[in-house]
Amino acid sequence: MKAVGDQLPDLLEAQQKQDRYRGCLLGGAVGDALGAPVEFMSHAEIIRKFGANGIDEYVPAYGKLGAITDDTQMTLFTAEGLLRVQVSASAPDVNAATGAIAQAYQRWFHTQGQSHPLQEPCLDGWLLEHRELHSRRGPGITCLTGLKSMRHVTDLAKNDSKGCGGVMRVAPIGMYFASLALAESRDRPRLLTQAFDLACKAAAITHGHPTGQLASGAFAAIIMELLLGEPLSGAINAVLPLLAAKPRHEETTEAIQAACRLAAEMPIDIDALAQLGEGWVAEEALAIALYCALSTEDFRSGVVLAVNHNGDSDSTGSMAGQLLGALHGVQVIPGAWLEPLELRGVIETMADDLLKFRDTGLNKSQSDKVHVPHSSEFPNV
Repeated sequence: MKAVGDQLPDLLEAQQKQDRYRGCLLGGAVGDALGAPVEFMSHAEIIRKFGANGIDEYVPAYGKLGAITDDTQMTLFTAEGLLRVQVSASAPDVNAATGAIAQAYQRWFHTQGQSHPLQEPCLDGWLLEHRELHSRRGPGITCLTGLKSMRHVTDLAKNDSKGCGGVMRVAPIGMYFASLALAESRDRPRLLTQAFDLACKAAAITHGHPTGQLASGAFAAIIMELLLGEPLSGAINAVLPLLAAKPRHEETTEAIQAACRLAAEMPIDIDALAQLGEGWVAEEALAIALYCALSTEDFRSGVVLAVNHNGDSDSTGSMAGQLLGALHGVQVIPGAWLEPLELRGVIETMADDLLKFRDTGLNKSQSDKVHVPHSSEFPNV
């Protein structure tokens, strides 16, 4: 047994990992909450209402300070789906995991007041016990219609949508595969590819356009690399070759490259944000989040920049917060944003479970086993 002094480096490393995992999910939630009140406002309207700096502190949304939206709700259900999958660290089954995530999304669909025959065998578990989640917080039409149209848990979307409703919810996939990589570092390249592929599939449950799926794969893979200690530029460089190998990757690749270029040439610039789009579609949301994380030096500045623009402020705020939280850890998140954050304890528990599931088996948020579809149940897509 190690002496207490010898154990200290291990304890510090474990604390740093936990800080990054919590930072990722909590950072996303506070970005979501900050952007929620201005989601449908133009930048000019935001400035008129909140002053020259725009919105930089919580204001009430959905009747409270620190209210999360569908972005964080669906992120939590993505995490729950992953945590229910009992897979081997050496060979995670991407298709089985997709089915478990689809079941989790049906549970989220239930919290939105929507019933579906596929919900009957899977309306259980710890997340559903939290009444705060049973609230409609601006759910995306594509997500709702995609889940409503499902006839089997293995169905993938048949629409042509590349809305950001797929990419904004997949950070837990990067967290999950980072945990596998921490346990088996020699398999990191393979696990990075699997994280990318699973995030594409998870987005494809509701969003049928390749760009919506590939942007999701890239985002989850970047999150994984950040949690394994890579700087953001290094994480992007590790993921771009995976993206380039996929058909119809050009929109996503060009968006990422534009974000990197503009962050270097025009940091912290609303005109640069406008060049990247408004964030309603996946590659634009990804580009804006990357630009804000690359061109600012601290969490607060990055998230404030990410919500003060024309467009989908809660989604871009959430994604920028996930990147910056994963990069720097929970300690960089302002306490004034964490203290009133809705479901903070639930979010922390999910983050801890995503880090520790390899060591501890079923955790609190995984209660109740459910059927996980086998890969043979999926169509070839």
